[in-house]
Order: sequence, then C-alpha cells, then structure tokens
Amino acid sequence: MEKSEICANFVRESNKIVALTGAGISTAAGIPDFRGPQGIYTTHKYDPEKVFDILHFSQDPAPFYDYARDFLRLLEGIKPTFTHRFFAKLEEQGKMLGVITQNIDGLHEKAGSHRVINLHGSIKYAYCLDCGRYYDLEAMKEKIFKEKVPRCDTCGGILKPDIVFFGEAVKDFNKAEELVYSSDLMFVVGTSCKVYPANMLLDFARGKIVFVGKGDIRVPCSLNLIVSEDIDTFFREVSGHIEDISFE
Repeated sequence: MEKSEICANFVRESNKIVALTGAGISTAAGIPDFRGPQGIYTTHKYDPEKVFDILHFSQDPAPFYDYARDFLRLLEGIKPTFTHRFFAKLEEQGKMLGVITQNIDGLHEKAGSHRVINLHGSIKYAYCLDCGRYYDLEAMKEKIFKEKVPRCDTCGGILKPDIVFFGEAVKDFNKAEELVYSSDLMFVVGTSCKVYPANMLLDFARGKIVFVGKGDIRVPCSLNLIVSEDIDTFFREVSGHIEDISFE
C-alpha cells in the first residue's frame, strides 16, 4: 500500500487531527526557509542575530525593519499552498482540531483555517513598546514603507510586530500542548523538529504521528509514518484517496 493511501486511511479514521507546521510548508508558496538555499542564514543578506534578537531590536530596530520591507514585498504575491488549503478543508469538515505553526506568514489563516496557534506570533499585528497601542497589518505596512523605524502615533514609542524574537518565550504553548494531547492524529509538516520548544510538543501526542517533509529530522518519539517527499505532491495524492471530501 502506498504511503499516501495509508495516510488517507489515517485521516478517515480520525476526527481529532492536529498539525504542527514549519517553514517547509510555505516554501512551495515562494517563502524561502531561513536555513534553506535562499534563506537569510545562507545568503547572509541579513544578520539573523541583529534582525531577530530582542536585545538588539530594543537597541536598534532598523536592521529588523530593513528585512521586514523585503518580507512584506515578498508576501504581496504569495498564496497558500495546496497543503494549507488541505488543512483548512479538514477543519471545515470537522476533522481538524487545529494547526500549530512556527511560521509568521499568516498563510494558514489566509487558506481558511480558523483554529491556528501561532507559536512564533504573526505579522498580522504590531504594538507600541511604550503605550501598548495595537496596529493592524495594513497600518503597519504604511508605516514600515514610510518610516525607517515605525513609531506610535499616540506616544512616539517604537512599534514591534507581534512576533517572537530570539530571547522571547513562544506564544500559547500550553494551548498547543493541550491540542496535541487531545489529538488522535498528528501531522508534523515542513519542520526538522530541531527548534525548541516546538519539538517537545510531540511528547504530548497520544495518537498516530505522521511526518511529511524533506531533510534530516530529530524527533523525541516514534513515528507511525515518515514521508520524505514534496509536501504538496504528497497531500494531493492523499486527497485523491479520500473520495468524500473535495480539496480543490
């Protein structure tokens, strides 16, 4: 039996599915993996320690916003992948408890998923470090492209996107633990499971675990299915074996 058919059977048998996703799910959409061939760790166009370190940001936010301008331009033409839409459809069908993502791109929500835990935050919002005023993405876009370092209209404080920098705690980890513990099927998609604490979530799984993605992985537990294939190609094959749900 093909792996895609085995996976489709898992989906049919499950009603409490959860997915943990990483950069690999979005590379097919055109967003480079930070550690991939076009990522900032490889190209050295930006210094990650200056861009994403909270201590450096508090001293000099300019390097982050230089990166943010390029990232926002990139997102303008980006659409969710088939796999993003696949998970959204499973939620619509009542089979998906939720998605836990390490990505900040908002593509799960754009695909139609409503139950999303953004462990590393999201670019959808920003807030003033001084007075706490919140700004939505459209307001931040305008400021980012007008101001070298965006500042609050109310008090003049520095604005920070609601994403997790190095040196900050991830968001909603307890909720993510509970979601994984409640699941009967967990997809681990597009992540090497090398980043703490997201990789610890697998310890809470009580159901089947399916890993989909390429590259080396480090997982703290046994897996029921390992798929080292292109993510979108594989889930298209899986959807082809599930006759009662249309994923297009």
